[in-house]
Amino acid sequence: MGVHDNADSKYIVMGSSNFSKLAPKRPTTVVFNDNSSKIPKQEDSQQNVQTENVDKGNITLQQQRKSLPVYRLRKRLLEEIRRNSTVIIIGETGSGKTTQIPQLLLSSGIAGCTGCIGITQPRRVAAVSVARRVAQEQGVETGKLVGYCVRFEDVTSSQTRIKYLTDGMMVREAMTDEILSNYSVVILDEAHERSVQTDVLLGVARRAQNLRKLKNLPPLKLLVMSATMDVDKFTKYFQAPAVYLEGRQHPVKIYHAVKSQEDYAFSALVTAFQIHRDNPANEDILVFLTGQEEIEAAAVSARQVAKQLDGQGYPSLKVFPLYSALPTHQQLEAFKPSPPGMRKLILSTNVAETSVTIGGIRHVIDTGVVKARTHHPTTGLDMLRVEKVSKAQAWQRTGRAGREAAGKCYRTYTKEEFERMKEMPVPEIQRCSLAGVALQLLAIGVDITTFDFMDKPPKDAVDVAATCLENLGAIKGSPPQLTTLGRTMSLFPLDPRFTKVILASVDHQCLEEALTVISLLSGESIFTDPPAKRQQAYVARSRFASPEGDHVTLLNVFRGYTNTKQKKVWCHDNFLHHRNLEYAVEVRHQLAALADRANLERASCGTSTDRLRKALLEGLHDNLAELQRDQTYVTVNSKQPVSIHPSSTLHASKPPLILFTEVIATGRCYIRGLSVIDSSWLTEKGFNAAGKHD
Repeated sequence: MGVHDNADSKYIVMGSSNFSKLAPKRPTTVVFNDNSSKIPKQEDSQQNVQTENVDKGNITLQQQRKSLPVYRLRKRLLEEIRRNSTVIIIGETGSGKTTQIPQLLLSSGIAGCTGCIGITQPRRVAAVSVARRVAQEQGVETGKLVGYCVRFEDVTSSQTRIKYLTDGMMVREAMTDEILSNYSVVILDEAHERSVQTDVLLGVARRAQNLRKLKNLPPLKLLVMSATMDVDKFTKYFQAPAVYLEGRQHPVKIYHAVKSQEDYAFSALVTAFQIHRDNPANEDILVFLTGQEEIEAAAVSARQVAKQLDGQGYPSLKVFPLYSALPTHQQLEAFKPSPPGMRKLILSTNVAETSVTIGGIRHVIDTGVVKARTHHPTTGLDMLRVEKVSKAQAWQRTGRAGREAAGKCYRTYTKEEFERMKEMPVPEIQRCSLAGVALQLLAIGVDITTFDFMDKPPKDAVDVAATCLENLGAIKGSPPQLTTLGRTMSLFPLDPRFTKVILASVDHQCLEEALTVISLLSGESIFTDPPAKRQQAYVARSRFASPEGDHVTLLNVFRGYTNTKQKKVWCHDNFLHHRNLEYAVEVRHQLAALADRANLERASCGTSTDRLRKALLEGLHDNLAELQRDQTYVTVNSKQPVSIHPSSTLHASKPPLILFTEVIATGRCYIRGLSVIDSSWLTEKGFNAAGKHD
């Protein structure tokens, strides 16, 4: 049964959206309008980022740049930046702020003769895509004047003056250089997302700015940018003026579902194919889903339906998945323009919400949900669950349809459901584990309990983080100080518990295996689960299954993968994600380099994989679940009832004691990423029954 028969009969039309709503409260300090020249809203205008130099008639890259609001308002904007050490910039979608402001700072001389302009992005795909676009506009090769740096990939050089990087990478730079001395300007883009790393970086950048003043060093300019943010909160925190840049957002009609949809993914696909049947081929479709598994399943279904429609007079349809664990070159495939007569259907997580313009998108389907990780200090567990987006996120998604021309947004939720959404997302710092943040801050020389966050994290979450790091041997004393082990742990861009596994594996002589398993756990699942071939996939997976659990099973897969020559064919035959395994290979290479830098002794345990499980126990000893008399499991620490996830190798067995990597909350709490643990190992390492050191 379809979501709608046609857009006008079953959807409520709200009319064209006013995208000034993206700024909940317009700042009064400085308002930039564009009354001097009215540029026609042409379909071929370039808004923010595309990765290909598409032929747009006779419009050149430079003409496209000059058509953007930021470029036309450059003189007044640069005056404001010169006058203030920090400026908050609310730039509407399509204003060109992400690509143009760094170039203007460079050409105007504000960035000085040698200083680097650093522009942070919450996501890897945005940092890479924007850097490539700006390099193209500058007429240079990526990695020279313009470069990027993301986890496990650094494409910069000594010539780089404009550097796009993820929030986390700049925080890591601050760990060895607290005043960020390489930068003359730091631009914190998409600040509204309020990820943990963004919030840490807000404080770290402000601290670097103040330290330079105290030391009479050249000043550091800060620009904080977003299309949606709580302006009052940001201006108060930075004691800085806010400026408002109007965008070139084209009108977007919004359609809400008439009634609630039980299966949002199915509803989204039905809507996508209704659009496909009723609209011209040059109008591409973007669908927001929650994660890799959901996207891959939807992609299989969409390709099957598209195949059935071949030869019936509809445009050909090409389906592109888009999520953070995809290798960069495959992420960028979604940004390439469609050939004549072909339509793109992009199935994406929230990586497509901000910064990156995907050329050709005229229709957005917003399911209104996102997968979010939430830490519960009382249970000590990280829960991964699907939850409703905020209104700000919904507006961001809507804006994807109006970047280049008028568009439409189909929300698979009702208008009433939209009205009940919270205005802004809860800052991640207030809902996530803080162990990694605390370790990073201590490496910079800052105590998390005194750090000036924009929004203070809950005290019990801070206490839990400190206890976790103390149990791992990373800190000691009060106020906490990094131990030698903790200093080594801070070198690795991983959850501290994963890093502890790597360091403990040296004693257990299984570093090679630990690097492999942690690399595989750092990406998305390597197993495919096509709905039509579930039984064949299960049989294929059983070839690698180990009675010791999922971690040794992953190790078996990786060993098989590295020992075969026809890797793509082998992956296809064994129902494995080739690209996710390739990503794991890249991550492993980087982690091995860090291990060598830390002088860790390389060794392999061969078939003695109990050594690997002992190393896993040292890092993840808080994550234990015990079998009860009624054959159910509860976590050892918090007595939380849990069930083994159906995807686990151990799903059909009942080991007395198991270690888990993560908890997924749906109707019940499922644990996955499991290893069988011998209770005698707890005694050997001095752990008590709750997995704590005695």
